[in-house]
Amino acid sequence: MAYGQLYEETGAPFKGRKREKLVSFLSDSGLDYDDTVDYSVMLCEDDGTPAAAGSLSGKVIKCIAVAESHRGENLTARVISLITDEAVRRGITHLFLYTKPENIAQFSGVSFYPVLRTKDVLFMENKKGGIDEFVENLKAETAEKFPEFHAAKRTGAIVANCNPFTLGHRYLIEKAAAECDILHLFVVSEDASLFTTEERYMTVKAGVADIENVIVHRSGDYMISRAVFPTYFLKDKTRADDISCELDLRIFGEYLAGPLGIDVRFVGTEPFSPVTAAYNEAMKRILPEYGVKVTELERVTDGDGRAISASRVRQLLASGKTGEALSLVPDVTKSLIKEKF
Repeated sequence: MAYGQLYEETGAPFKGRKREKLVSFLSDSGLDYDDTVDYSVMLCEDDGTPAAAGSLSGKVIKCIAVAESHRGENLTARVISLITDEAVRRGITHLFLYTKPENIAQFSGVSFYPVLRTKDVLFMENKKGGIDEFVENLKAETAEKFPEFHAAKRTGAIVANCNPFTLGHRYLIEKAAAECDILHLFVVSEDASLFTTEERYMTVKAGVADIENVIVHRSGDYMISRAVFPTYFLKDKTRADDISCELDLRIFGEYLAGPLGIDVRFVGTEPFSPVTAAYNEAMKRILPEYGVKVTELERVTDGDGRAISASRVRQLLASGKTGEALSLVPDVTKSLIKEKF
């Protein structure tokens, strides 16, 4: 399909020489190719030279670039339009993008709206007030279960992947709930896990149904995990975890803590993963700015004194040690594991 003097190349995703051409073009623009993309588009000159490009990965638009010789030709809008059309064909209408903070005007001009900006990254969406609507829905869910939730003396929160839901998670939730009037439990919504978003959400909801002051939420698209945060535009990749974690925590602090009355966030101690331990330290540094105290709770251990964790369960499943994995999870998760494995 031609666009004036340019023609369109698409791929789901690109392979072979087309992929090589895209990778080279992005490199010339100071960007890296993101291996998670599942659809790409390039606008090319008659001789095949790329003039502009962009890609889609799930709900996230990535790797937008325009050749310097074609700046001012509104090619960003054309690329975004093509990607949006493809997303709609896939049933996706709510889109997101991460970019450099200085690009706010460029993407605001194509109907993307800022959610949050830090010194390193700008997070945007194509639905004006999308995050406000998300928060209103959380408030409505909470009010349905706890009509006077704003009168609670102490409201806590836990954010967990629960991949899968273990006895360790159950212990952490019980301990946190005992210290709160209301406990919000957010199950991370991403399908970059062994167990799907819906499997994890339904398992957790059933697994804590007997704890009356707990309400379980899907985290939606606004809790940024390392699994979905893109790094293609970052010069210093070694800081990617720090940057994504700050973005995630500031979204939590600016949009969720106040409206839901959250004044304490609970987290399990992390003796094994340096990345998760660093995230816990970032929580202690950032969340108090929003009036949220961070409380670390000791992990529960098995009979051998080893911490019960989801990563350990996954390792056991991968090794075919299903019986040992089942000993570390509650009954509701046992049913799921037996069904899948």
